[in-house]
Amino acid sequence: MRLLIIEDDKYLSDSICETVKELFEPEQAFDGEEGLFLAEQNIFDVIILDIMLPSMNGYEVLQNLRKQNITTPVIMLTAKDGIDDKIQGFKVGADDYLVKPFHREELLLRLEAMVRRSGGLLKENVITFKELKLNIKNKTAEIQGEILKLNGKQFDLLEYLINNKNAILTKEQIFDRIWGFESDTSMTVVEVYASNLRKNLKKYGYDHYIKTFRGLGYMLTDNGE
Repeated sequence: MRLLIIEDDKYLSDSICETVKELFEPEQAFDGEEGLFLAEQNIFDVIILDIMLPSMNGYEVLQNLRKQNITTPVIMLTAKDGIDDKIQGFKVGADDYLVKPFHREELLLRLEAMVRRSGGLLKENVITFKELKLNIKNKTAEIQGEILKLNGKQFDLLEYLINNKNAILTKEQIFDRIWGFESDTSMTVVEVYASNLRKNLKKYGYDHYIKTFRGLGYMLTDNGE
């Protein structure tokens, strides 16, 4: 699970990273424009968004995201406890609100609840697609009762496809999600891993469930047609 933290207080941001590291892979942004750019990649499972930010405030960031139909769940952070601030946050598309200072346990509980509501994975370590099972905790795959041997990135790609079943994932989204924004690897690595993943699934007749959209990306479909 990937978490984007948009918070200009580096100490608080680092503290949140430490708090969530057993549940999430956190990414940090320290101003509104940087946070919006990262959030627009649409590769995160949850966003923690401060309101008072340099360059662009949290309300503006969230408004921009929702206008682009990016529905990633967002928890807004604020030092203000006024009802007007909360109303404004919910009106622009916030899913939850947390007032500073907050307890570590409350943040974790709110994050877990938000991920469950959005259909994400936390404590349930197994995800499935037909007869294919992925154990997220120990990175093992099983299909039709047999162990499916996948290297690390192939496993990550298959997990990402299953979690976004019937939705097109662009090559850029896949690359940013699995290899990371700062990777020196070429974008063509996505095509290589998608091809190798298909080869590993072909024995079981599952290769045809992964559809290629030329010049765009890939989609895992239910019907395989």
